[in-house]
Amino acid sequence: MRISRMAAVAAAAALALSMAACGDNGDDTGGENPDVVESPTFEAGTTMAELSEAGKLVVGTKFDQPGFGLQGLDGTPAGFDVEIAKLIAGELGIAADDIEYVEARSAVREELLEQDRVDIVVATYTINPTRKERIDFAGPYYVAGQHIMVRADDDSITGPESFEAGDKKVCSVQGSTPAENIQEYLANAGEQLVLFDIYDKCVDALRGGQVDAVTTDNVILLGFIASNEGEFKLTGEQFTEEPYGIGVKKGDDAFRDFINDTLEKIYENGAYAQAWESTAGEFDDNTPTGPAVDRY
Repeated sequence: MRISRMAAVAAAAALALSMAACGDNGDDTGGENPDVVESPTFEAGTTMAELSEAGKLVVGTKFDQPGFGLQGLDGTPAGFDVEIAKLIAGELGIAADDIEYVEARSAVREELLEQDRVDIVVATYTINPTRKERIDFAGPYYVAGQHIMVRADDDSITGPESFEAGDKKVCSVQGSTPAENIQEYLANAGEQLVLFDIYDKCVDALRGGQVDAVTTDNVILLGFIASNEGEFKLTGEQFTEEPYGIGVKKGDDAFRDFINDTLEKIYENGAYAQAWESTAGEFDDNTPTGPAVDRY
């Protein structure tokens, strides 16, 4: 998926308008609350039955990523991942107001599921074999691509190969796929790779000159570019594909199947496109089509 550079410029204006529209309630961009299925029926003993009866869904998501999961002043996150979680909740008969959000930083996403602290993780969560050893994934529901963000006046970095000389530092977050991917381009990862727990700290480090670049997935970076108008830009081309999945507890095949069914439903009925256009679409106006789910 190729993202237009012009989208980043346009997004800055869009973000300003959306923030003005939000006023003092602290909400980020987001769609209207989705429909809630009335009195859904599930097989007794399944996760779906238990959640539906409890009337509550606990979702792990990011709190620091514009367009996907960004915490508002009221403490509630908003973004594409949040909207996907609302759509899943609606199919369980759970209203958006009955979702509890837990911050799911990259390094602890598997632990949140293993320790039963969340029911699902929707947090720009790349599906990979290592993670599937500990948890299961529904989806993917979106395919991103890793990219590089630099200061707006820096033309010295043109892609990941620019780090091979060993004189440039790049920032990512602990436990993330982008942090792993970039290491193959580094002459000395111990000196060149700077890791934080959240991307906001990487952005601050780039602004302050402590690092030369930030790397993560393209749409996330476009969100930071839009919310810091004139400070940053993308450089080069995306150099990976990152299929985002919804994390569930290992071995819960019925729940994973249910979420996959829900994804296919929202692809068809337009709710998926609406969720994108009201959130991450502020930064990338190329509305994606839902990728085929992997029913492994």
